[in-house]
Amino acid sequence: MSSAAIEGAAPYETERRNFQRMNVKLYGRYMLADRSEYPCQILDMSPGDAALRCEHPGEPGEKVIAYIDHIGRVEGVVIRTLPDGFAMTVVASERKRDRLAAQLTWLANRHELDLPEDRRHGRVAPENPVTFLKLSDGREYQCRIIDLSLSGAAVEINVKPAVGIQVMLGTMRGQVVRHLDDGVAVEFASLHPADAAEPQFNKLANGL
Repeated sequence: MSSAAIEGAAPYETERRNFQRMNVKLYGRYMLADRSEYPCQILDMSPGDAALRCEHPGEPGEKVIAYIDHIGRVEGVVIRTLPDGFAMTVVASERKRDRLAAQLTWLANRHELDLPEDRRHGRVAPENPVTFLKLSDGREYQCRIIDLSLSGAAVEINVKPAVGIQVMLGTMRGQVVRHLDDGVAVEFASLHPADAAEPQFNKLANGL
């Protein structure tokens, strides 16, 4: 094991004792030491560490910079690889950790309320339902929007990407959250502020 990996492991054990991880569904990108960038999904996170789902995990001890929706830039070190990604430390000042703890608490509570089945966001059938679903590997498929809201959409499509995979539905980034009889349900990466909800919803309803 490299010295960098050993140096990274000790802080991680400390963070595990000091912080509780929260289950969140966040998207982002990360950059490894060779400056290569890849998309990722945050599975759970605390102010001291995070678990990322991705297709190109870094090596233990490798420095990593992640840009996470709703969180921003996070720096750390890869602790270990996981079956579908890797775990990393979060290197931050005490002030930033406090802010991150507040952000994660809000996000975790928000996701508890905004499950895919939650119908508090009105759903409509768009006037122009035909669009494209693009996978993270570049494959693209024509599909039809069955109904959509500001938080997600039901999509009729001939293929069924795996649950959890990141996709682009038209111009909206999101994640496949479940399979339907004739397609998939997609949850969008983020909700929009209340003052922007109406125009954004109109944009979505007219073909994304």
